[in-house]
Amino acid sequence: MTETCSAHADDKLHQPMSSSVSQPFLHRLMPVRRSEIAATLWAFAYFFCLLSSYYVIRPVRDEMGIQGGVENLPQLFTATFVAMLAAVPLFGWASSKFPRRKLLPLVYLFFAANLMVFYALMQTGVSPGRIAQAFFVWVSVFNLFVVSVFWSFMADLFRNEQARRLYGFISAGGSLGALAGPLLAATFALAIGPANLLLVSAALLCATVLCIYRLADWSARNPAERRSPPVKVEEPIGGGILAGVSLVLKSPYLLGICIYVMLGTLLGTFLYFHQANIVAVEIAGPAERTALFAKIDLAVNALTLLCQLFVVGRLIGRFGVGSTLMILPLAGAVGFFVLGVSPTLAVLVVFQVIRRAGEYAIARPAREILFTVLNREEKYKAKNVIDTVVFRGGDAVSSWLFEGLRMLGFGFAGIAFVGVPIALLWAGTGWMLGRSQDEMRARNEAIRRPVEQTRQPGPAQDAARPGAGQPADNANPLVG
Repeated sequence: MTETCSAHADDKLHQPMSSSVSQPFLHRLMPVRRSEIAATLWAFAYFFCLLSSYYVIRPVRDEMGIQGGVENLPQLFTATFVAMLAAVPLFGWASSKFPRRKLLPLVYLFFAANLMVFYALMQTGVSPGRIAQAFFVWVSVFNLFVVSVFWSFMADLFRNEQARRLYGFISAGGSLGALAGPLLAATFALAIGPANLLLVSAALLCATVLCIYRLADWSARNPAERRSPPVKVEEPIGGGILAGVSLVLKSPYLLGICIYVMLGTLLGTFLYFHQANIVAVEIAGPAERTALFAKIDLAVNALTLLCQLFVVGRLIGRFGVGSTLMILPLAGAVGFFVLGVSPTLAVLVVFQVIRRAGEYAIARPAREILFTVLNREEKYKAKNVIDTVVFRGGDAVSSWLFEGLRMLGFGFAGIAFVGVPIALLWAGTGWMLGRSQDEMRARNEAIRRPVEQTRQPGPAQDAARPGAGQPADNANPLVG
């Protein structure tokens, strides 16, 4: 009788929230259970504050890049790459020594303290060029970690089955934060000055700490909602770098992904340098430039959110991964051609908005699907190398290539035309990766199908099997 009552209570706990309870609107947005509502809303708020904090200072970073000297951007990109190489294993070591949920508040408070130090340095007026360069590098490293750390904490809190239901709504918090941050920056940059935006960003980072503690309290009060079976998530990040490099070098498929990332990074850096030079000439005041960068971010994130809600899923489902991977490169070819014909601020802004929104909303999700056909070691270790070393290394190489073309006598229009064939090569790489992914997926399914048929349990056996009905960890691309 006790077991029956316990099972009934457990079933009731895990039933989707009914529309008769006080949160029918939330349930219409996602299949949330009553016991998960508090954690989901705190995670939503956490991601909102986190991306708001970053996007408040992103336009300040772009302005600091100009103040530090447009001619010094290649050195800044190289310094960012070197700083990232040092930061990744350092964070991996720290996360292997301390529980992640205890480490997170210290990490965010450390970043908030850094912002306060930069604010104080900017107020002194001492060596503004050097401070601007240091801030540019710091933000470029900071944005590499904040989102990754957030999703690590989410994976520590929610089971695979919960992640499938809740991650979409939680991600929407980040998208709204990415809209709110530029809006705050564009609104207050002229009124309070770019430096004071650092205080706004620091306050939002401190708000994430409150969310972390609330989520930790929820986990302690709801042991039934913890990841089950427990998995070890406190593994070193930096320790896998060398193994990841070896995996990448042995796999033509992974090398193809590296080429796709490098070509996209190269063109993104080319366009960023065009932006820095054109804006420096067209707009004289730092506050006006910061406001422009914030408006660009606002437009990018609004377009990204619209594409995420109404375009991306249908696009990939109808045309496949390969065709979707070609969309941004083909748009880039057209954009660089138009920029070469008319290298004006208006053309630059429109092209930048389309390119960045296409990267975040279309190319990045399609690229993440490429990793779903890999084994766990490749999915974690090799992907980490591609997302960090290859990406930041591509930034550094591309910046020096841009300067090399300038030294050879290419003007901004000429460099834009150079981007056209590179974009077409990028598109071809995306198409080939799509074909390879389809072939690997078909091969994996052919191997898996007879194994599943021979191991398929009967109804009674399946009901008694521990963890029945829960998808495997590697079945969820969000976890991978």
